[in-house]
Amino acid sequence: MFGRRQFGVAIGAAVLATPAIVRAQKFPAGRVTLVVPFPAGAATDISARVYAERLSALWGQPVVIDNKGGGNGIPAAEYVARAKPDGLTIFATSAMTQAVNPAIYDKLPYDPIESFEPITRMGVSPFVLLVDAKSPLKSAADLTAKLKAEPTKHNFGAGSLPARVASELYKMAAGAEAVYVGYKSNPQAIPDVQSGLLTFMMIDTTNAKIAIDRGALKGLLLTDAERWPALPDLPTAAEAGLPDLALTTWTGFYAPKGTPPEVVQKINADIHAVAATPEVLARLDALGGAPKLMSVEAFAAFGRSEKDRWGEIIRRANIRVE
Repeated sequence: MFGRRQFGVAIGAAVLATPAIVRAQKFPAGRVTLVVPFPAGAATDISARVYAERLSALWGQPVVIDNKGGGNGIPAAEYVARAKPDGLTIFATSAMTQAVNPAIYDKLPYDPIESFEPITRMGVSPFVLLVDAKSPLKSAADLTAKLKAEPTKHNFGAGSLPARVASELYKMAAGAEAVYVGYKSNPQAIPDVQSGLLTFMMIDTTNAKIAIDRGALKGLLLTDAERWPALPDLPTAAEAGLPDLALTTWTGFYAPKGTPPEVVQKINADIHAVAATPEVLARLDALGGAPKLMSVEAFAAFGRSEKDRWGEIIRRANIRVE
C-alpha cells in the first residue's frame, strides 16, 4: 500500500506531468508549416507533400508547404532555427543542410545538431547515374570511357550539394574528369542533359524514377549495395565495376530547438501513423521507395553519425563552395 509520503510524491509527479500531457493533447492548435529548403518538384518537396496531406487530415488543421529554395538550404535552415519552438514550424529537409553543409562551409548561421530537435527520418535514397535517354551510352563503363577519352569536353550538373558530392565521388571512383555546373534544384538540370549541355548527372531515386518513367533520361547504375525494387533493371555500383561508389542520402523532419519533447514525440508518432496507411505507402512506393522512419532518439544518433560520414567523404573529394 502507498504510504502518505509516497502518495504525495505520486500526486506531485502527476501534477507536474499534466501541462506536458495537455500540450501534446492540444497539438496542433493552428496551422502547421513544413519548411522545405528546395523548390517545388524536388524529391524532398514531393515526399513532404505526401505527409502534409495526411497529417492535415489527422490533425484537423492545415499543413502547408513553404518552399525556401536556394542558398544550399542555409536560409531555410536558419529560418526554422529561429522559429518559435511550438511544433507549428517543422523542417522537412535532407542530408544537405544537416550533414553536407557543415563539411563544406566554414561558418553557418545554424548548427545542425544544436539548433534543432530531431523528429524522425523520412526516407533513404541512393543516387542514380543518368544520361540522356537517347544517348548511345549503355553502361557506366561506356560513360567512363567517354569521359577519359575526352577529358576536357564534358560537364555534369547538380541542383543540390548531395548530388554534387555523389557526382564527384563517381569521378574519383572512375578516375574520370568532368566540369561541375550548378542548378537551383536537380529537376532543373534534366533538360540540359537531354540537350547535350550536360553529359551526365546523379540524382536521388525519386526524381530519377520520374525522369526514367517519362523517357527523359536513362539510368546506368545506382549507388546502393542492393538493387532497388522500384528500379530493378539498374545495376548497383559494385555490379557496374565501381565498388567504391557507395552513397545514400536521406530526408527527415526537425523542429526548432526547445520544442517541448512531448510535442516532438507526438509528431513522431503521428508521422509513423500516416506512413503506415495504404495510401501513403502506395504513393511513396510509386516515387521510388518505402518510408524509413526512426524513433526520436535513433534519429538523433543517426544525424550525428551522418554528419561525420558525409564530412569524411567531402574532405576526401576536396569539395568546397567558392
